[in-house]
Parts: sequence; structure tokens; C-alpha cells
Amino acid sequence: MSFAAARVIERVDWSEGLFSLTLDAEVEPYAPGQFFNLAVAIEGVRVKRAYSVVSTKDRPPEFYIVAIPGGKVSPVLDRLRVGDSLELDPRPHGFFVASEVPEARDLWMVASGTGLGPYIAMLREGSVFLRHEAIVLVHSVRTSAHLGYRRELEDIADARPAFHYLPTLTREHGATHLHGRVDAIVANGELERAAGLPIDAAHSHVMVCGNPAMLDSVKKALEERGLKKHRRRDPGQLSTETYW
Repeated sequence: MSFAAARVIERVDWSEGLFSLTLDAEVEPYAPGQFFNLAVAIEGVRVKRAYSVVSTKDRPPEFYIVAIPGGKVSPVLDRLRVGDSLELDPRPHGFFVASEVPEARDLWMVASGTGLGPYIAMLREGSVFLRHEAIVLVHSVRTSAHLGYRRELEDIADARPAFHYLPTLTREHGATHLHGRVDAIVANGELERAAGLPIDAAHSHVMVCGNPAMLDSVKKALEERGLKKHRRRDPGQLSTETYW
């Protein structure tokens, strides 16, 4: 794996320990939803972690990151400011991309935390709006302070009637948000009522990106609704990506 020098040219802090970094770095062409390996030196040793790119290929690479308590790399990244350096492997990786999604009338994008990142890139690039009649983005976080990119997503929803932005909070109630775990609001139908769309195997494809516990519980809830995992040789209605 070959790493190259990168430099922070922009930093956005969404809340404590939740931030975005934009880098001055040369990267190979990538598809929205793919990821790159970022690396920092810790006690003289290069340590890397994978982060999905949030930007489109015509912009400098941008990453949405949460500092994990006790983690090795993310707390170091959290200390970086504009002008600071790190390393990046310029090769993109991953298959959690819109082109791998089969034809479907409705596309559901379900994320927890920074699992939102791949969807931001897809929405910015825009081709998903040409392939699907309706797109629903569900972003599950603990409190409203953790709703990164909220204003941008609200602006997209205002500009595109076919796009529905549904933030859901697990530790906070509010009139403008859903409340509860994603698997629970799938099971009780609240998510579909909020979107005004059904989730069904005939018309829907659901992408799920986030922590393993959320991913497993939502996958189980959707499988109980008749959806199955999508594979190239065995098409289904459910695509997943584990992401912290």
C-alpha cells in the first residue's frame, strides 16, 4: 500500500468530536460511496483507517469523521487543523456505490452516525435522482447536535420534492424529528408513514450503512418484511456497509 502526503485545507466541526476534514491530496478517480485509507504517525509507526469520501470527484477529498474514545487514529485526526499534514492512500476502495444498486422505484438510504458519509457523496453527485422516483434518507443519531450536514440535506429536500430527509433521534424528542431506533420505527411502520412511501420488495431498495448493531437489527427487520440481501448473481433489495 503506497501512501502520499496530504494537507488539511478545511475543517468543519459539527459538535464535539464530530467533524469533517477536506484535504489537499492527489487521489485516483472514485465513485461516490467508496473509501480511502487515511494514515497518521503514532510513536513513529504509520497507522491507517478507512474513511468514506463525502465529496465528488471534481472537488478535493472530504471526510466525515467521529473521534472514537480510546481509538488510535480518529483522536489524532480530531487534533488536526488547517495546514496540518497526514497521509492518504490515493487508491479508492469499496462497492457500496449507487451503480451496484439494481433498478428500483424507491431508494432508501439508512445511516447511523458517520455512516451518512457515502450518501452525502451520492446526493452531491446526483445520478441517483435520475434512476429513482423517490429517495428517502434516514439518519439515526443520539441527539440533534449530531446531525452533520443537516442544512445541506434540508436544502436538497427543499429543492427536490422527490427527496425525503428523515432524521431520527434515539435520545431526544422533537417535533421535527422521528424518535427511536431505526429497526423499531421500521417494524411499527412509523418510518413509512413519515416518508409517505411503503418499503416493499416490489418497489424498494434499501441501503444501510452504520455500526454493526444497527446494521444487523435493521437487516433483520427488513428481512421480516420480505427483503433479501442483494448480490450481483442473486439480486435482492438490501445493500449493507459496516461503518463506524
